[in-house]
Amino acid sequence: MNLFLTLAFLFFIGSVFGWVLELFFRRFISSANPERKWINPGFCTGPYLPLYGAGLCILFLIASLEKPLNFSNPVWEKVLLFAWMAVCMTVIEYIAGILSIKVGHVRLWDYSDQWGNIQGIICPKFSLAWAILGAAYYFLIHPHILGALNWLAQNLAFSFVIGMFYGVFIIDLCHSFHLATKLKNFAKENDVVIKYENLKSHALALQEQNAQKYHFFRPFATPQDLTEHLREHLDQIRSELKEDLDGREAQADLVFDKIKKRLDNKK
Repeated sequence: MNLFLTLAFLFFIGSVFGWVLELFFRRFISSANPERKWINPGFCTGPYLPLYGAGLCILFLIASLEKPLNFSNPVWEKVLLFAWMAVCMTVIEYIAGILSIKVGHVRLWDYSDQWGNIQGIICPKFSLAWAILGAAYYFLIHPHILGALNWLAQNLAFSFVIGMFYGVFIIDLCHSFHLATKLKNFAKENDVVIKYENLKSHALALQEQNAQKYHFFRPFATPQDLTEHLREHLDQIRSELKEDLDGREAQADLVFDKIKKRLDNKK
């Protein structure tokens, strides 16, 4: 089976199963969802996350290498293999994050509260998580992936299903691009970066407040126009910035008072 069909199949599997993984992570583990609600992860409407699809392709290519590192100690060889997987996944995450911010003026995730973060896009905690996921993939998933590819090679008719996935996926990307254009234009006009997850949470809260049905796959399907959501989100951003500035000013005043007292005592 050629490499193109192999990677197309892996992207399909990774995108869908990555969406499921992220769905349960945000429902039961993520601190960004303290109310533990089911929220559709990602920017696309459908049940797939392209970042995980690309990640699975990278993990497969790395794990498929014969003796990727010339180490006599097999333990260190595996450790460095998983570290390399973590580095590759972190780079993919950073590229996707920086493009969404610089090009689309939208922040799809935010690690600003995590230690050692870089621009709120990547951080050591989640790089370690990628290493652990890489190890889990290598020992638990990769053998089954090889079995699935062997099955696909014997049942090429399934490639029709893969083709249907990409047909729906492309339509979804066009819809998402239309939404991204609206968000980008609003963000540029107001000189802000929109936190997409906060925007979705605002739409969900509004639906619950008005006793409306929550559209899981269409979070902005509300009587309120998207522009109104964005304006209210902008007010929220300004309020958070004001609180942050007030807090910093209060801390500065406290430090200044301590310095003044020390100087007075020396006199």
